[in-house]
Amino acid sequence: MINVIVTYTVNPEYVSENKTHIQTFLDDFKNLDQETFEYKVYVKEDGVTFLHYSNYINEEVQHEVLNVPSFKNFQRLRDESGLNGTHKVEILQSI
Repeated sequence: MINVIVTYTVNPEYVSENKTHIQTFLDDFKNLDQETFEYKVYVKEDGVTFLHYSNYINEEVQHEVLNVPSFKNFQRLRDESGLNGTHKVEILQSI
């Protein structure tokens, strides 16, 4: 099992647009086998920091999920919005 947490902070004026792009890729993820991965997105109390939690049964599934076109578009637009070095990826090890 692969478990990942990604956090990043967007500019306040980009929050609404970011949420729209997130919903688009989450809707597209529904077309994939939901038994092989989990993907959840949260907004922290500050209203501008997003946390994406995902887990995948293997690297093949992770690759499939992360290459959905709407997800790739979300990443590009998010990165272009100006993250100011706040993007952080953490791989979690289960106990």
